[in-house]
Amino acid sequence: MESGRATLLKEQQLKDQFDNLEKHTQSGIEFVERYSKFVKERSDIEISYAKQIRNLSKKYQPKKNSREEEENKYTSCRAFLSTLNELNDYAGQHEVIAENLTSQIITELSRYLTELKAERKSHFHDGRKAQQQIESLWKQLESSKRRFERDCKEADRAQQYFERMDADINVTKADVEKARQQAQMRHQIAADSKTEYSNYLTKFNQEQNEHYYTLIPNIFQKLQEMEERRIERVGVSMKTYAEVDREVLPIVGKCLDGMTKAAESIEPKTDSKQVVESYKSGFEPPGDVEFEDYGPGQTMKRTVSETSLSNSRGEAKERPGGGKSKGKLWPFIKNKNKSPKQNKEPLSNRFNEFMASKPKMTCLRSLRRGGSGPEDFSHLPPEQRRKKLQAKIDDINKDIQKEMDQKDALTKMKGVYEKNPQMGDPASVDPRLVEMAMNIEKLQSEVQKFEGWLAEVEGRLPSRSDPPRRQSGLYESQNSNSTMVDNNCAQDRESPDGSYTEEQSSETQVKVAIANTPEFDDEFDDGDEETLPTIGTCKAVYSFEGHNEGTISVTEGELLFVIEQDKGDGWTRVRRNVEEEGYVPTSYVEVFLETNTKGAMTYI
Repeated sequence: MESGRATLLKEQQLKDQFDNLEKHTQSGIEFVERYSKFVKERSDIEISYAKQIRNLSKKYQPKKNSREEEENKYTSCRAFLSTLNELNDYAGQHEVIAENLTSQIITELSRYLTELKAERKSHFHDGRKAQQQIESLWKQLESSKRRFERDCKEADRAQQYFERMDADINVTKADVEKARQQAQMRHQIAADSKTEYSNYLTKFNQEQNEHYYTLIPNIFQKLQEMEERRIERVGVSMKTYAEVDREVLPIVGKCLDGMTKAAESIEPKTDSKQVVESYKSGFEPPGDVEFEDYGPGQTMKRTVSETSLSNSRGEAKERPGGGKSKGKLWPFIKNKNKSPKQNKEPLSNRFNEFMASKPKMTCLRSLRRGGSGPEDFSHLPPEQRRKKLQAKIDDINKDIQKEMDQKDALTKMKGVYEKNPQMGDPASVDPRLVEMAMNIEKLQSEVQKFEGWLAEVEGRLPSRSDPPRRQSGLYESQNSNSTMVDNNCAQDRESPDGSYTEEQSSETQVKVAIANTPEFDDEFDDGDEETLPTIGTCKAVYSFEGHNEGTISVTEGELLFVIEQDKGDGWTRVRRNVEEEGYVPTSYVEVFLETNTKGAMTYI
């Protein structure tokens, strides 16, 4: 009985150990799953971070055909562009981290977890099977033991009954014999039960010994090895986690070195020189103001220096008699009178015909928002125009050289075909050669055209050794009738939808005037100048707000007198009444000149 209790106690303890091991191994699997989830979230963070970095780099990349792309000639802008490119590569390394974490850790741990769960299930299944088998043998042993005990008791009772019957003189001999046989049979059954119990006991002891010393230790050993492999696998994954970051450090370092090198390449002096070269106009500086002696009965001229243009309006108002100068107006000064008087002079009968006419929009159709200006770059200052023309000539020369190289190659090919007709037909190359010759001739004519413009600009640029002269009378009458219509359409950069820039047009006005004026006058403004005669009429096709000095505001449909036609700079001088006159963009008005002034012409 004591032996039986000890066996039961061992079985109970073994069962408890299996339960504990099952809980422990399950918690180990959950730990691996939690670590795998941690790595996955880190990978998602790296992907998101790389995406944001790439979007940031893309956001600040210079746009094509934009001011930012123009600024890339400065070292600071190029350094920033290099930083953006390095930042893009830096984002790529974070994508590499995410990719390696996924392939080397997450995928591997996912496959290992599947194998680990299957192995754990198999080991615990074998353990439970062994427990069930030993428990079944124990039950058989207990059953045979109880049967043996019962049979022994039955045999003792049968023996006692036989002895009583044999001692009783009143019992017949037949009853005694029957009792003796019954006792013998019970003793035989008890002997058989004893033999069966002994066999079961021997078998159980053998199975129990194998169970506790072979099966269970082997299962526990497998579970232990499984657990050690799990822990080792987690350690390897953690090491890989660190190595993934370490592998990209050299490239990340190169990216950072590239950013540092870009920052060190910034040259402030070079950038400032670039600005000087970009905005160098080539205009001649104004000369000295001449001394004017005062004499009785003489009025001194109110000549204003270009450095104090803002005083011209005020001085004009202070002249005796309240008269206003009818000389040239400077278009760069802010107009303090933003609301000019709208008093209109009576118009001739020809204005009725003008009102009924429809404005011609021939040149307006060619307007393009953000156009690049005339082909000859006449809208630029002389120095900038020279640079643009030179760059254009260089580009065309490159194209000519490319065409000539291709022509030479085709000529050699044709020679090869003539020597070896089996390789190809020489006549098949002729159309291409003719086309290339025409292209070269066309490009050469383009070069000659641009070289002519370049020679014109270089001939007009002032020499550094020449003495400066006063720049006055910029808008005096010039013999430019042959270029008026062409330069008028060159104002296609102006757009009535609001993209017109007064400062740019004013600058163009000065540049063209300087290019077309052979010599400068000695005075900027002449207060005694006579009123200019009317040479035609015009109708405002669009409204124009004249905010600069020398310009005049007009409203759509308003009728005005023309006192000076467009000189090729895109401006027409008009008069509203005796006191109000100024310049308006030629593309904003429809002009009708008198028949006796160079013929009738219409501008839009």
